[in-house]
Amino acid sequence: MTLSQDRSPAVNTQLQPAVTTNLDRDVEIPTDLRIRSDVSLKGLTTWKVGGAAQWYLEPHTIPEIQAGLAWARQRNLAITVIGAGSNLLISDRGLDGLVICTRHLRHLSTQFDRETQSIVADAGRMVASIAWQAARRGWAGMEWAAGIPGTLGGAVVMNAGAHGHDTQEILVSTEVLNLDGSIETRTNQDLNYSYRRSNLQGGTQIVISATLKLLAASDREAVEARTYRDLEQRHSKQPYDRPSCGSVFRNPTPAYAAALIEGLGLKGYRIGGAEVSTLHANFIINSKDATATDIRSLIYYVQSQVAAHHAIELEPEVKMLGEF
Repeated sequence: MTLSQDRSPAVNTQLQPAVTTNLDRDVEIPTDLRIRSDVSLKGLTTWKVGGAAQWYLEPHTIPEIQAGLAWARQRNLAITVIGAGSNLLISDRGLDGLVICTRHLRHLSTQFDRETQSIVADAGRMVASIAWQAARRGWAGMEWAAGIPGTLGGAVVMNAGAHGHDTQEILVSTEVLNLDGSIETRTNQDLNYSYRRSNLQGGTQIVISATLKLLAASDREAVEARTYRDLEQRHSKQPYDRPSCGSVFRNPTPAYAAALIEGLGLKGYRIGGAEVSTLHANFIINSKDATATDIRSLIYYVQSQVAAHHAIELEPEVKMLGEF
């Protein structure tokens, strides 16, 4: 059994192959486990591309995930975990094994502690929603997250960030689920955070909840104003009117990926239905009926041009899953 997560940008962009099995449509599925077969993943990614999952589970509770893991483990199936489907490119051929989508993992209400300005939320909660709820309470520290199009679980795993801030700054701890069904707590320090990285990436643990610590601000209106400002700045400079994954490449410090790509005149360059955004060069948009293969080919083309002209290897933030 193998595990992969869309919440982690990885150097090795290929999902490990599943162990060959003899499963077919007649496999017995427990009546209390809502596992479906041959489910399209196209609508579950922000790029709106990709094939079908051989088996698919959309759990609403931790016990459902544990049961799904046990079901897949008994059959020696590969496991892929996805959240909101941002920062993810799924092959047109789809994914073998069991795909677990955690976007509905919201079995607990988000808890806000007024005395400590702490937030406890499930992995399926959207980061942007949490940021706005914090701003309306006058709590500072998440203004940058108002435009993040992913789940809290994804933010924890990939150290999501914007405007010079990231998840590492506010995370206290996270609960993770191991493949054997056990749960453990890992602290901020345990995750070995760095720029868009944590040691949860490519690992065998699933984030199920997280505790965040913010700051009590004296001026609630000022916190809300900063949140609106960061969101407007993001929307004015990035093409959120078209399907994309957000930024495709990590910035190769001290350079910026967008500047390198734009400097080569690649804005508007297209392969099939995939296009380098004319608004922000570090975005590849699905301009019209793009395939995952179109997008992957364009990613590789941009990488080759930057390497040829600047001797810089752009590293994708996006996670590629399946066979291309």
